[in-house]
Amino acid sequence: MTISSDVIAQFNNRAAANRKRAVSSMAECEGGGGVVTYVYREQSFVNTLQWAIGLELFLLADDPSRLFFTTDHPNGAPFTRYPELFRLLMDADYRAEVMATMNQDAIAMTLLPHLKREYSLYEIAIMTRSAAAGLMGLHDRGSLAPGHLADVAVYAPQDDYAAMFRNVKALFKSGVQVVKDGEVIASPPGRSLHALPDYDRSAADHRVADYYRQVMTISPQNLGVANHFDGSEESAARFVEVATADA
Repeated sequence: MTISSDVIAQFNNRAAANRKRAVSSMAECEGGGGVVTYVYREQSFVNTLQWAIGLELFLLADDPSRLFFTTDHPNGAPFTRYPELFRLLMDADYRAEVMATMNQDAIAMTLLPHLKREYSLYEIAIMTRSAAAGLMGLHDRGSLAPGHLADVAVYAPQDDYAAMFRNVKALFKSGVQVVKDGEVIASPPGRSLHALPDYDRSAADHRVADYYRQVMTISPQNLGVANHFDGSEESAARFVEVATADA
């Protein structure tokens, strides 16, 4: 399915919905969204291009430490397909087999048939672990060095990389084993992560408040985020106070 806040686009796409199933809703002129059921087809020219573009970007990138590996979940690429995507990046022969089942007119417009690069397990680890943590400013994770959070995944080597990633031998979250031989054995509570960038908060709050008064139909007071969401001491009550004072 495709899910988007672009309610107009989703409304217009309803004709392409599988079995004509689609839902759209709108609240005022800024809010809303739409859900359109959709079947991605291997022989579709557009769907093949969508599949190829992502692979090209990763296979042509020189430095995995500057990449975020992610999918537009659930818009045709749920995160449960990560193992399959890793295999496509790591196994050129398998990639060629899959390519042969796709729309060949679309494939001919891409560089994929000429890209023989194969990601190593080390590069996958950089892209999905250390680089992701560093790019997000989370310096307490993404490394096996002493003092870092013990978020560790252990895999048994297999020729089928997708099968290997789907069947983790052991997974540790903050030092607690949560998966053993592919079975979930513990579900400890998680944590909400947040960033606190250094900027002139007062100036930013006033600027946003001015913008909302000039061009929006809702009040910036509706945007407040409470302490228990962002973990800060000030909370978004600070922003609400600024918006109210300037009104």
